Amino acid sequence: MNYEWIAKYAPYIYFDDNEPFFPVRVGITVLEAAGPSPSTRRTFDFNDPKVKAIIEYAIYWDYDIQHLYELEHVWVYVGHDGEVVDCDASFHGRHFKGLLHDRSNLVDGTHVKLYSQPGKHAFLPQPEMFYLLPDLMTSTDETAGRRGLLITGPFDGVYTTDDETDRLVERYLKTRRFKPAMTFTEYRIDPSLYVTWPELHAEVPLRIKDRLAEIKELLGGNNQ
Repeated sequence: MNYEWIAKYAPYIYFDDNEPFFPVRVGITVLEAAGPSPSTRRTFDFNDPKVKAIIEYAIYWDYDIQHLYELEHVWVYVGHDGEVVDCDASFHGRHFKGLLHDRSNLVDGTHVKLYSQPGKHAFLPQPEMFYLLPDLMTSTDETAGRRGLLITGPFDGVYTTDDETDRLVERYLKTRRFKPAMTFTEYRIDPSLYVTWPELHAEVPLRIKDRLAEIKELLGGNNQ
């Protein structure tokens, strides 16, 4: 895979200045014909003749402030002459347009500027939109860790969780809780994070196992 080309279209992500967690891997898929995403429940029809390819960035964090395991997506639609035709960005299992109508958040010609929800990492093209979320501040503080070890569609049956594991994760994440600053700093994905989606899919359960071992050591194995 041509990761230099992938990096050319990678989003510029803006993280809250108090953000505790950053991406650890980015699984790449290049879609060139109609069909499903391999990493989430979404299908692409390629009805727009201007679109040559869709680059899917499956961005993985070890942690969301409320759970262990975090996967969000950015899709960049690339035209036949190399222009950015469009962009979508995921938001907790759904998605919004990532490219504003006036294209004002397209930077350096090929990089869409996106903001990451503090602690939660869902994407929006304008930070003011986060203030529409009723739990913007409480999700990173009072309710930190409440979802334990998360399992989503791509990993159904790949790994499991239980009450003891969920309590352990919650205890750890409560030590990382914070109040969002709501000021943001640019982050550019290091190309060393790029892997293919099958490589990421194979790595995630191993990373989860390692993180749980670290948490147990850190907390002394006491779940109470």
